[in-house]
Amino acid sequence: MAMALRIVAHRPDPAIITLPWATCLEEWDDQFVVPMPRGLSRHVVRIVRLRDRTYAVKETVEEIAFREYRLLRDLQRLGLPAVVPQGVVAGRLDASGEELPAALLTEHLRFSLPYRSLFSHGFSADNLPSLVDALVVLLVRLHLADFFWGDVSLSNVLFRRSAGGFAAYLVDAETGELRSSLSKAMREYDVTIATENVFGELLDLQASDSVEVGLDAHDIVELLEERYHVLWNELTAEEEFDVQEMWRIEQRIERLNDLGFDVEELDIVTDFDGERIRIQPKVVELGHHCRELQALTGLDVENAQARRLLNDIASFTAHFDLGREDRTLVANRWLTTIWEPLMAQVPPGARAKLEPAEIFHEVLQHRWFLSERAGHEVDIFEAAADYVDTVLTRRPDEAMTTDPE
Repeated sequence: MAMALRIVAHRPDPAIITLPWATCLEEWDDQFVVPMPRGLSRHVVRIVRLRDRTYAVKETVEEIAFREYRLLRDLQRLGLPAVVPQGVVAGRLDASGEELPAALLTEHLRFSLPYRSLFSHGFSADNLPSLVDALVVLLVRLHLADFFWGDVSLSNVLFRRSAGGFAAYLVDAETGELRSSLSKAMREYDVTIATENVFGELLDLQASDSVEVGLDAHDIVELLEERYHVLWNELTAEEEFDVQEMWRIEQRIERLNDLGFDVEELDIVTDFDGERIRIQPKVVELGHHCRELQALTGLDVENAQARRLLNDIASFTAHFDLGREDRTLVANRWLTTIWEPLMAQVPPGARAKLEPAEIFHEVLQHRWFLSERAGHEVDIFEAAADYVDTVLTRRPDEAMTTDPE
């Protein structure tokens, strides 16, 4: 029986039609499926490669597939960190005419890993706070956009390295909901769900001997709750001060910039006699360092990576006494004399190990280590050569790796 396939896709890839939609996803073979890490899921999920593009395909109920597809499109329009939806395939029938579940396709997030896979890449319990920070930043950003998640967990997130830390991306929006406004009770519900789910996931990790026994899951979930409230308050709390302390407005904005956020809108209210001022950020957006670096260099990287690269540009500026030069011209000189030659030192076979910005970050760290050992500053290109030989080439590929499970 011929299939009456219905494909709804954003910028459709014609090759999607060539996938074996008359076969249940579980039975797709190596002709289509690539061995890449994927998180735990209540659904059948496969990573497939079509020509030069890679997709995650998830089987689910048609109504849910379309709802999640549209929600992910909304998150994409809002510029929030989530996987990019590609389409929904419905109307699937097998060879005997039996209905098969609908399939949601999302673009595979390059250089991303599910949390379980990180532990097969040298991750230890000492790194868990940085994972918690990434999850907290993601949750806060979603809440600022009035998004109720409903199922916050490490399993529903993909992580990308970001200057030694991590950036988290929403990968499962099935239970999510964009609302006109998000109440404190709903935010607290999400935080509670996060602590319960993460606690369970950490216990599972311990039971599978993936992390050392010394890990205290209670401490980690307490840290999650604490850091959520600290960040939320810093981004949204009202602050009142005397009219003589106007500098506190600039100080608040600088604190938010240091956290990587821009203040898009600030609510400023004075009392009747103008003696007291109350300020409250109304619209804050992560990406302060990303936007600054992209404007200067065109490089599109994670926020913490951008901050590291901006610091290196500042060091470059000071070293060559270029403080009076136009910043864009200085940044272009840094690109052509530091960034591009350094990236050219990475052999083609090692370029799937890490993102370029993360390689640069690790070269800077390696240079500091070599300089400490040598007792003098080591040239950055010498450090890069040593890093490639002794560190990078021994790392697993993170752009395309075998599923450890």
